[in-house]
Amino acid sequence: MADAFRLLQAPPGTPGEPRTPARRIRTDPDTVGEDLLKLVLTLVELLRQLIERQALRRVDSGDLTDEQEEELGATLLALHDRMTELCAEHGYALEDLNLDLGPLGPLLPP
Repeated sequence: MADAFRLLQAPPGTPGEPRTPARRIRTDPDTVGEDLLKLVLTLVELLRQLIERQALRRVDSGDLTDEQEEELGATLLALHDRMTELCAEHGYALEDLNLDLGPLGPLLPP
């Protein structure tokens, strides 16, 4: 399995664009609490984005009534706002939660 990951190539970058440093969680004993918090927030943001995509698919397929669409939209907006608030409380922006997975690229879409 380790050999398989070594064979993967990094995703191609945009020509002429400087590479940004990888955003990885550091494992420093003094910051383990903050690192864990950032990891949890990252996982919650990933789930929020997946739920949002699934909701958009349902809306596009016409499975929902107008009332359900409104309720779903309001819920997703409230969840996004709450995630933004949680990140701000701890000194992060939503963009800070995107982990670099090495050769697999970033965890969250741009």
